[in-house]
Amino acid sequence: MSKNKSSEKKKINFVKADFGPDFKWGVAAASYQTEGAWNTDGKGESTWDHFSRKSGKIERGETADIASDFYHRYEEDIELIQSMNFKVFRFSLSWPRILPNGTGEINRAGLDFYHRVIDKSLLAGLEPWITIYHWDLPQALEAQGGWTNRNIVDWFSEFVNLVTQEYGDKVKTWMVMNEQFSFTAGGYLAGSLAPGRHSLNGFLKAVHHSVLCNAEGGRIIRNNVSDVKVGTTFFTASIEPSNQEEKNIAAAERIDAGINRLFIEPSLGMGYPVDHLSVLKKIDKFKMEGDDERMVFDFDFIGIQYYFRAVVEKSILPIIRANEIKASDRCVPMNDMGYEIYPEGLYHILKKFSQYKGIHNLIVTENGTCIADRIVDGKVRDKQRTRYFKDHLASVLKAKREGYPVNGYLVWAPTDNFEWDKGYRTRFGLVYVDFTTQKRTMKSSGKWFRKFLK
Repeated sequence: MSKNKSSEKKKINFVKADFGPDFKWGVAAASYQTEGAWNTDGKGESTWDHFSRKSGKIERGETADIASDFYHRYEEDIELIQSMNFKVFRFSLSWPRILPNGTGEINRAGLDFYHRVIDKSLLAGLEPWITIYHWDLPQALEAQGGWTNRNIVDWFSEFVNLVTQEYGDKVKTWMVMNEQFSFTAGGYLAGSLAPGRHSLNGFLKAVHHSVLCNAEGGRIIRNNVSDVKVGTTFFTASIEPSNQEEKNIAAAERIDAGINRLFIEPSLGMGYPVDHLSVLKKIDKFKMEGDDERMVFDFDFIGIQYYFRAVVEKSILPIIRANEIKASDRCVPMNDMGYEIYPEGLYHILKKFSQYKGIHNLIVTENGTCIADRIVDGKVRDKQRTRYFKDHLASVLKAKREGYPVNGYLVWAPTDNFEWDKGYRTRFGLVYVDFTTQKRTMKSSGKWFRKFLK
């Protein structure tokens, strides 16, 4: 036992200063998961407003109609972020709150809301970092095909142009998108996320159109905002074969191509990773002349979003011919969503992305874990979450000390929120939210950050 305690103490033997004076410390949140006010002040319906009302799509039939009510409680939440000594607040813009029909008529009340959020953040000493798209597509556009319709390049460009002109004088760090893999694969292939479609062709169209939008969005931001840092974020996972059999190594390479390489490589001018995932060759039939050049953009930074390791083996599943072995079947530490807790994987991902020639700056734009938190005697003692952050920060510091260009770490999430198809069951926040009363209670993990970042 003494040996284990010594090992744990050695793993967390670092302080804030070890990361350097310019390292960015912050939190990240998303509009749909936090704002509520789903039909307030002229907001239009989003795909998630629509999807969550379909029977069986969300655990316990829940919706984010109220969520953590950030729309009305943003001042309190920003003050909580400030009190934990973070300096960056990353949040997203609700497309249908600003453009209720996706294009055309502007909802001034929606624009004004984000001005208030930005101004309050600046007043609190927080840098506002905006994600332009975090999955809440206007339902009016989904009715026209959403991400499967090539017209979305024009629709999205209109939105990006509007918001960057509106907020560009105040906001100097922008991310075009959040996790293309999640909203394309989850929304158009697996059907587990909005809009809930099941189509290989639809998925491949959505992939290609999102890659075009990611690059074009970057160009618009850079054109409209002076002294700007333009980034985007990618879902990542540490992928490993179940053993060293050739068939399982090949399966891991296919999964890696579909998750870790699919969106970053075309942005870097490398094209889609057809070498390990031949189904991607079918994207060619959706390309237009000049698309290979249009997909490319030189981002100032890449956002890494890391939550787990996937151990895979060959299977007869169509398309990918690989299957993830559940963490529960491998008897490894895992969180409330069944994700393996594997801090070393964050180091591996930072190393992997650093090896791309076109990447010069990495920010961990999401990292966190969900636990079945409870209030006992007025407190939330989430020691497991605090341990999670310490171990993952050790991996970040290891990568930084080895010369990999990682320059920031954002916690997901400041408060408990609506976790997509899981509803309110899975809690990721540093602050506990009672979704009946909306009372906030800082967890021990939030108090740890307050002390660590002081």
